[in-house]
Amino acid sequence: MAHKHISIYGALFANLAIAIMKFIAASVTRSSAMLSEGIHSSVDSVNQLLLLLGIHRSQKPANRSHPFGHGKEIYFWSLIVSILIFGLGGGMSIYEGIKHIQHPEKLTNIYWNYVVLGSAFLFEGISFVIAIRSLNKNKSIRGSFLKRVHISKDPSHFVVIYEDGAALAGLVIAAIGVFVGSHFNLPVADGIASIIIGLLLAFVAILLTIESRDLLLGESMQTYEVDNIIRLVKKEKNIERMRRPLTMHMAPNDVLLAIDVQFNHKLSSTELSETILRLENSIRTAHPEIKRIYIEAANLTDEI
Repeated sequence: MAHKHISIYGALFANLAIAIMKFIAASVTRSSAMLSEGIHSSVDSVNQLLLLLGIHRSQKPANRSHPFGHGKEIYFWSLIVSILIFGLGGGMSIYEGIKHIQHPEKLTNIYWNYVVLGSAFLFEGISFVIAIRSLNKNKSIRGSFLKRVHISKDPSHFVVIYEDGAALAGLVIAAIGVFVGSHFNLPVADGIASIIIGLLLAFVAILLTIESRDLLLGESMQTYEVDNIIRLVKKEKNIERMRRPLTMHMAPNDVLLAIDVQFNHKLSSTELSETILRLENSIRTAHPEIKRIYIEAANLTDEI
């Protein structure tokens, strides 16, 4: 199972190591931006643990109280992750930045800041590349990189990519803050950098909240995927009419499909059963993520 979520494990181990280095550097150099980055990496580490918890809980089998399974647990925990990024990551970074501006302290041992920031950038970059490669393995997601991240239904892809992207940007901001603060003897620059990092984290948290909300509410498959299902249904000669299919993601690789169709009224019960079985097999072959198919025979007055 671990290899399926290598992006999460990669991000977890990278963030734990980076958080320790950042906190040590912050204590030595008295850098507010570095402290904010340490908080950021700590929150990210907790987030990866929560995602792993969500993945584990989402695999619980269906029961009477949850007949469709627990797949949406992963979306719930990704929502919790976004709340933590906003509250702990963004909020604490902004607080530390304001405190440092009000009571600026001269930075010391600047060299250690640059060493830690450079090392962190390397680790975060590796984690970021791993997450991108994991996303690219899913050939069913089409479009530009940003679009594929947006339409991905798997939090182990989009959460890690958003987090690592924000982490890399935050490291650049922290480095600029440290450089300006030390080179121009402006300690407040370090506090300003901390506030900018906090605002960046708050922005990423809002994006993740929107993604998680849409999935919790029951997001459908992409339009081109639904259109392909329609083509498969229309290929079936024993079906005369249909309404547009309804789909809903229950988990990253678990989709529910409901179709209203009108069969040829001359079909025998055996032919009807064979038609339904043939249609279900063709749909599942083209879209293996569809785990449940509900086909309702109706006398349709409208069709697509």
